[in-house]
Amino acid sequence: MADTGTTTGIGTGTGSGGSLPELAVTGSTGQLGGLVARVLAGAGQPQRLLVRDAARAPDLPGAVPVVSAYADPVLARSSLEGVKTLFMVSASEAEDRLRTHFAFVDAAAAAGVRHVVYTSFFGASADCTFTLGRDHYATEERIKAAGLDHTILRDNFYLDFLPLLTGEDGVIRGPAGDGVMAAVARADIARCAAAVLRDPALHVGRTYDLTGPEDISLQRAAELLTEGTGRTISYRNETVEEAYASRAPYGAPGWQVDAWVSTYTAIANGELSGPTSDVHVLTGREPLGLADFLKEAHHL
Repeated sequence: MADTGTTTGIGTGTGSGGSLPELAVTGSTGQLGGLVARVLAGAGQPQRLLVRDAARAPDLPGAVPVVSAYADPVLARSSLEGVKTLFMVSASEAEDRLRTHFAFVDAAAAAGVRHVVYTSFFGASADCTFTLGRDHYATEERIKAAGLDHTILRDNFYLDFLPLLTGEDGVIRGPAGDGVMAAVARADIARCAAAVLRDPALHVGRTYDLTGPEDISLQRAAELLTEGTGRTISYRNETVEEAYASRAPYGAPGWQVDAWVSTYTAIANGELSGPTSDVHVLTGREPLGLADFLKEAHHL
C-alpha cells in the first residue's frame, strides 16, 4: 500500500484573512492522495496539500500547497498548525517507515490536529501474515494513544496492482495457493476517503474494511486479466522457498522481500478474504470488481 505521504510547496492562504484550509491532505503527488485531492476539489472542498516539492503539487481549485515531511517533526508540526482534520496516507514502503509514521502522528498531536483519517491495511494486526500490515496496526495504535479522534480506512489489496504482478513471460508467481482476496480499486478507496473527509464528525472512532465486491483467487485474476487485456496471463503457485529464490535476483533488502512474499502467504492464509459493504455505505455505489476495473482502465 505504498503511496508517498508527503510532498512539497508552501502557498499563500485562502479564505478570509488569508487563513489556510483546516483540512490537510498528504500524498497528493502520489496515486491515492492525488485521487482524494481531486475528488475533494471537484466537490468544492478547500484543502491544504502537505507536500515535499511545491512544483509537483497538483494545481487544484481551493488547494494550497504547504511544505511538510513525515520524518521532520519541526517542519511537520509547522505545516499542521491550524489543521482540524488530517488525511494521512501511509508513507512509501521503507525499513524505517514506522518511525516516520510515529514522528508525524506525534507532530499532528502537538500541532492540535483533532481528527486523523489514516489509510491502513485490511486485517492489520500485531501478528498478521503480511509484514507491513503490522506497521499499519502499530500506526493505528499510535494515533489512538495520541488522543486523536480517528477514522481508519483498512484497504484490501489494490486491483490496480494485479496487472503489475505479471512477469514479462505473462506469469504471476507467488505462494498464494488457492487463497482468495477481496481486492479493491484505488478509485473506490479515494471516493470513500473523500466522503469521510467531507463530514468527519460522522465517522469518529470508526474503522472501515474497504474491499471489492467479490473474493478472487490469483488463478481467477489471471483469467480475468487475460480477458481484459488480450495478453495471455497465467498463475503459478510457488512454495515459499521458491518465492524467495525467484525474487533473490532483484537484490532487494530482506525486509522488502519478506513483504513481497508475505503478500501472497496472507492470501493463502485467508487473511484478505471477505467482501464487505463499507464502500457502498460510504459512497452509495457498489465497488468495482476486476472485470469492470479493467474495462474502465481500458477506456481511460
